[in-house]
Amino acid sequence: MQLRTSHAHEEGCDRQWSVSTTKFSGHDGHVTKLHGHRVKFENGKFTPVPATDFEMNADLVLLAMGFTGPVKNGLLDDLGVNYDQRGAVVVDQHFMTNLEGVFAGGDTKRGASLIVWAIAEGRKMAAEINQYLQAGKSAKNGR
Repeated sequence: MQLRTSHAHEEGCDRQWSVSTTKFSGHDGHVTKLHGHRVKFENGKFTPVPATDFEMNADLVLLAMGFTGPVKNGLLDDLGVNYDQRGAVVVDQHFMTNLEGVFAGGDTKRGASLIVWAIAEGRKMAAEINQYLQAGKSAKNGR
């Protein structure tokens, strides 16, 4: 195994391994904290390390879980996103679902495909999310 650093890492981040998110918390429908604990791999599974619970402030959480098909029962159905005839999440040209401020891309939007498509869409979606957030900040500041 070899640790590699990409340009994204050079822009600044704190990489941590062997952690598991246990829940998110917040208020008024906005996430403000991520809760988790450290884990170790033993007997073929990850197990919590005692006394390693932590909280991390968060403004935005992006879930990158790999493709297993959009899991509809749970978050997506609870939110009420729309699906196309193939079961993929429907988005507009800005990658926003039918719900204000909820975005989808990659395999969730297009179905199982090549990783290069997911990377390209992830970049485009990140730019759209940034524009959306910047427009919201400007509107709040009266600009």
